[in-house]
Amino acid sequence: MPSPASVIGNCKVEFDYDLFVIGAGSGGVRASRISSGLGAKVAIAEEFRVGGTCVIRGCVPKKLLVYASHFSEDFEDAAAYGWTVGETSHSWKTLIHNKDKEIDRLNGIYHNILDNNNVTLYQARATIVDKNTVRVGEETVTAKYILIATGGAPVMPDVPGIEHAISSNEAFHLEEFPKRVIVVGGGYIAVEFAGIFNGLGADVTQLYRSTQILRGFDADIQMFLSEEIRKKGIDLRTHSNPAKIEKTDSGLKVTLEDGDVLETDAILYATGRKPNTDNLGLENVGVELKENGAVKVTPESQTTVDNIYAIGDVTDRIALTPVAIHEGMAFAETVFGNRLRAMDHENVPSAVFSQPQVGTVGLTEAEAREKFGEVDIYKSQFRPMKMTLTGGTEQAFVKLIVDPKTDIVVGVHIVGADAAEIIQSVGIALKCKATKAQFDATVGVHPSLAEEIVTMREKFVAA
Repeated sequence: MPSPASVIGNCKVEFDYDLFVIGAGSGGVRASRISSGLGAKVAIAEEFRVGGTCVIRGCVPKKLLVYASHFSEDFEDAAAYGWTVGETSHSWKTLIHNKDKEIDRLNGIYHNILDNNNVTLYQARATIVDKNTVRVGEETVTAKYILIATGGAPVMPDVPGIEHAISSNEAFHLEEFPKRVIVVGGGYIAVEFAGIFNGLGADVTQLYRSTQILRGFDADIQMFLSEEIRKKGIDLRTHSNPAKIEKTDSGLKVTLEDGDVLETDAILYATGRKPNTDNLGLENVGVELKENGAVKVTPESQTTVDNIYAIGDVTDRIALTPVAIHEGMAFAETVFGNRLRAMDHENVPSAVFSQPQVGTVGLTEAEAREKFGEVDIYKSQFRPMKMTLTGGTEQAFVKLIVDPKTDIVVGVHIVGADAAEIIQSVGIALKCKATKAQFDATVGVHPSLAEEIVTMREKFVAA
């Protein structure tokens, strides 16, 4: 392939690549693959492992641990269905070993994707020298376009003894399973890890400094899930935050801001993430950042420097892997496919792999009331059919939010088994601006949790 060229003024400038991508996570890999398929000469740099947060130390290994943690309840429920399970035990080392094997396999797949699409991989840290020059390892290369896809990283607060704490990154590689765990935070990562450790047999305390977990989610979802995870044995404490952490002979001593003292074997902080923009050289070219360090971009992912773009968590728009992938495809089609395209960030479905799961798409009730004024609310809370034989107390919850002026469903929120699977299809309906009448005209699949979405007829009226 000939060297890429660009005309600047009256001079023809030769570049090593049409596109240089910094960060080989899901978004960066997708952008590089699509760009190469559209005829661009592409290189990508990654200082850790190809696959990024999601594949290596995020949603994929976390979901595997979630699966593992569910078996304890499944064994208990099995007896009501006639099964004799017998004595059970769990090997943390086996789980982590098998998880690592799967991550290695996926890492290899991502390498093959780059190789098969003629994308040159630099396994080294890359920094921007000027708007068309990147230093990668000991080399300097040039590119017509640069794409920043460096993702985000956990933030650890300035608490005395924080060096004794771990983040979600380290949680995937613990040598021994901690019998007592404190999880600090109220977001989806904290909620998910609290459920994982609890399901695997640990004594779990979850601390959150604010009023209610899952900030930004619908208030009914926040309250409902809080009740459910407490029923499962997690000691969820709101308005609670560590003041200091001390190492002891028997583990860790955690003193809370209210003076309470807790003993634990591990303390995991999931109190937020920050965009990976430090020491990238962005200041060398004038790429503007938001106050939190995220890269400022247009809807088309263009930064304040015309040939430099950014996608994914580093832009702090919606920090979800599928969003980064869509942004990467939109970038490639815009820059190399001659088709101006922006990622549509409206009605993006998402899930929390808590126990029970949360699935959500569209507006919360508070957001809908702010946008439309009056809204119609439909709610259903019930015991899942599986629990009728087991005597279990887990409940499920479904909520629809409708704009009464247009009858369009603007929000759907679910808590229950397989909520993540259900919300994917519901997301299509909201993208198509389906009405409540169309939901009502759809025949439900019986018996299922999902049928509640299309069978609710009575509007909720607050007491």
